[in-house]
Order: sequence, then C-alpha cells, then structure tokens
Amino acid sequence: MKIVRIETFQIPPRWLFCRIETDDGIVGWGEPVVEGRAEVVRTAVDTLAEYLVGQDPLRIQDHWQVLTKGGFYRGGPVLSSAVAGIDQALWDIAGQAYGAPVHALLGGPVRDSVRVYAWVGGDEPAQVAEEVAAQIEHGFTAVKMNASGRVSPLPGPAEVDDIVQRVATAREVLGPERDVAVDFHGRFTPAGARQVLDGIAPLRPLFAEEPLLPEHGHLLPRLVEGTSVPVATGERLYSRWEFLPVLQAGIAVAQPDLSHAGGISEVHRIASLADTFGVLLAPHCPLGPIALACSLQVAFATPNFLIQEQSRGIHYNRSADLLSYVLDQEPFRFTDGHAHRTTLPGLGVRVDEAAVRKADSSAHRWRNPVWRHDDGSFAEW
Repeated sequence: MKIVRIETFQIPPRWLFCRIETDDGIVGWGEPVVEGRAEVVRTAVDTLAEYLVGQDPLRIQDHWQVLTKGGFYRGGPVLSSAVAGIDQALWDIAGQAYGAPVHALLGGPVRDSVRVYAWVGGDEPAQVAEEVAAQIEHGFTAVKMNASGRVSPLPGPAEVDDIVQRVATAREVLGPERDVAVDFHGRFTPAGARQVLDGIAPLRPLFAEEPLLPEHGHLLPRLVEGTSVPVATGERLYSRWEFLPVLQAGIAVAQPDLSHAGGISEVHRIASLADTFGVLLAPHCPLGPIALACSLQVAFATPNFLIQEQSRGIHYNRSADLLSYVLDQEPFRFTDGHAHRTTLPGLGVRVDEAAVRKADSSAHRWRNPVWRHDDGSFAEW
C-alpha cells in the first residue's frame, strides 16, 4: 500500500482537515491546525507531503521521526501541528487496514466510556448560571469556564471578586457532585494568578487551566506549591520534552492537544510520561470532529486519563459545529456526560467529504481577537 495523494481543506469555523489517500482506496483523515494560522499550517502540510507521497502509510513511527527531525530545525506549533494532522490520518488508515479501532492498536481499551465536559461563558464570562443549568439539562456532569475576559496586569479587588463570584455561581448550580474547571487562558501575571487561585480554592474546582503563560513555566513550581487547586497546563506545549519541566513542577493535569502536540503518536507518549509523575491526562480539544475522535481513541487506551474537552456549543463555533462535517453522529453522542467506546475501524469518524470540499471553496480566515487595556497597551487574550 502506498500514499498517492495528500489534500488539505480550510473550513469554517476555524479548522483545517487533512485527507490522505492510498492506492488501494483507503482514506485517512486528520486535523492539523493552529487556530488563527490555518493557512500557514496548510503550507507546512504541503511541504511535508513531498516526503510522504509514494511511501507506505503503515510505517507511522518512522514517518513521525522523519517529519519531526528530518528537516534539522525542529518543533514549534506550526510544524508540530502539521505533523499531528498527518499522524492522525496515518493512524486512521492503519486502523482501517487492520480492521480495528485505533485504541486497539494502542494496546486495547482500559475503559468503555470517556467523561467529557462542556464549555460555558465564552471569552467574557456572563450568564453563567443559565449556561451551567443548560449543560446539566443536557446530561453533562462537568463544565469549564474562563476565569475572566480582559484582565488587568495586577487585578484589583473588584476584578478578583468578580471572578470568584462567577465560579461560586457555577458551583452553586452544579452542587457538590458535579465539577467546574476554570481556564485562566494565560491571561494573568504570576501574582494575579496567585490571588485568583486563593479566591477560588474553597470552591473546589476540578482544575485551574493554564494559570501562567508557557514562557513563565520556570515560575510554575512555586505557584503549584502555594495552592490546593489542581493545576493543569499543556495546550501550548508540543512534545514530551516540553512537558517534562511542567511535570517536574508538580502539575496535576497534562493537557496536550492532539492537533498540536505531534498527533496520536506523541500524545500517547506524553500520557505515559505523565503517568510516571502521577499526572492525569485531559486533552485540550476546542476543535473539530477529527481532533475529538483522535482524543477519544487515546482516552480509551490511556490508564491515567481524567476528562475530555469537546466543542459542542463552544463560543467559537458560529458558522459550523462539531457535527457539521460528519455523516455518522453516533460516535459523538454523549450520554450522561460520557462518550461511549465503539469498535468502528480507524478513528471511527465518517467525514462528509462533499460538505468539506464545498466549505473549502470559501476558506475561512479566522483570527483570534487582539485585546488592549484601557491605556492602549496589549492585553493577553
């Protein structure tokens, strides 16, 4: 079996799909993207395709080595995301070739269902009580919310109190038997993050996500030691080498993204590395159905898995949603806040190729917002 064609499709709301076709008719799909830089990743996939066409798609690990290391300059979000989507598609092909789901190829399932959570509140958290109640009505047992929108470099009492009150509101609606995770989104300085962590600690969040920017990782050990809130991070880390220092810092939850951190191959290795530190896996996934399908396949085969992000109803998905480009919705049906394991071969997702090709004809140009403080200076989004 040989790879004969690699195509990419830039589709709303902000996604990039990759299609790899083989000479015996098997087609694999992946989702390589850096949100806001889809065109750049698309070019990277085209460049890497020059190596892959004509090759055996089943040599996944060998291809991963060549694609990540063969160009001398290594790493970074663009290359890692391009490799991630290709890697996903190759695993999809392998599963179809062997007639097995990807989780079976990773060593077999360790669970039959995966707990998932839903987003509430958007970029600027508001109407939290109503949104949390709606997700409970849909059967979810956990939600995630941003701690804040634009926030001062050193938040004042009113800003901190507003954040704590919103989390308290979510906790009141959820009760003690459900969970709320709080995403800091790297918007806080270390001092600001400490203030907010102190304030929300009594509310027992499931975790606090990305309280510090990746470039402030050297300050993470002190932050972790100073709070009882489980700290999660990793959506902007792209390899096991980048994860090692934060694991050593004492985080509780690792959050690699299957579309950024080298795909299924690398995230499976990151999960094993995290396990040696007693750290749980909660893959980052505010993206499309292929990225979620990959995340679920890893989750089914990962002993130290915690919970899975998914994008149904997320605030980014205005022009299309998780199910807009799939023919079979069953793998993405959530019951009592869980996705259930199937035995469908490969990734288990059937992509609506006609819809994808049509959407690509008017490719999106999604960009994340640029925020500024009241004095006109740049603010973290």
